Amino acid sequence: MRIGIIGKAGLASLLALGIWASIWGSASAGTLDDIKARGVLHCGTGPGLAGFSLPSSSGEWIGFDVDFCRAIAAAIFGDPKAVKFTPLTAQERFTALQSGEVDVLSRNTTWTFSRDVNLGLEFAGVTYYDGQGFLVREDLGVKAAGDLDGARICIDSGTTTELNLADYFRTHGLEFDSVIVKGADDARSNYDAESCDSYTTDVSGLASIRASLPDPENHIILDEVISKEPLGLIVRHGDSEWGDVVRWVRNAVILAEELGINSGNVEKMSASSNPEVRRLLGTEGDFGSQLGLEKEWAARTIRLVGNYGEIFERNVGKDTELGLERGLNALWNNGGILFAPPMR
Repeated sequence: MRIGIIGKAGLASLLALGIWASIWGSASAGTLDDIKARGVLHCGTGPGLAGFSLPSSSGEWIGFDVDFCRAIAAAIFGDPKAVKFTPLTAQERFTALQSGEVDVLSRNTTWTFSRDVNLGLEFAGVTYYDGQGFLVREDLGVKAAGDLDGARICIDSGTTTELNLADYFRTHGLEFDSVIVKGADDARSNYDAESCDSYTTDVSGLASIRASLPDPENHIILDEVISKEPLGLIVRHGDSEWGDVVRWVRNAVILAEELGINSGNVEKMSASSNPEVRRLLGTEGDFGSQLGLEKEWAARTIRLVGNYGEIFERNVGKDTELGLERGLNALWNNGGILFAPPMR
């Protein structure tokens, strides 16, 4: 559309109708092309949370959140290692995404109204349904959150946990002393040094901290869950084409588990007569081109990284140090709330 032809009155009408925003969004939505040109995905992740994002002894990033970025890289390049990981604190994460330092944020970040609307961000789907809880030393004799009245509680600054904690204690007529920490390492050292009586964050984060303590068996996570914490993948607002890629990689690994497709049987399942399996694996239709990807984008993602269940169990599941149950993160047809839109 040539703006010069429509004139000032026409331009004013377009702006009033909000069409200009759409034109601008289309003009600026070149993130996928930029990633293809540079040959590597830039992923912002946590600075160190066992099971979710942590460098291995060889320096390779591993974890649940890490694997979602590897899945995106596999979809684009056929190479799950074509990722540059940037560890970001809670205070750094949003600025890094907004400025273009990273293409996608995959770290324990809660989807909230203000983050979705005010910060220029767009959540591309929930990867982990969580809630805020409390970690305490067993010898304190604390059995419930109500027993923490007057306690010293470690809280991550710049996170949703601060407001959640204040709301919960105010609602129940309880008091607490804040001990502000900055990230998992700081929380672990303060809690282990008994600078606080309890540490509060997402239950998955508490499991990670407990697993890294010298004596994890002497620490318990209380049963109370005081908030909803939908954690997910984030892109920049208005970057809709790139958002579609990130969203459907997330959807693909969930659909794969639902349809019985895993990293070991992708080739066999490609011959399935199930239309949705065939659409997902690229043997029927051409959904990849609509995302700017190749037909087999989902098939190679699943083959190289796995389905959702494989990602979960490998990093945080019952046979890992974290020992987390699927819970809400089980599939919708297996007692959880996890599902993805149909591939059609």
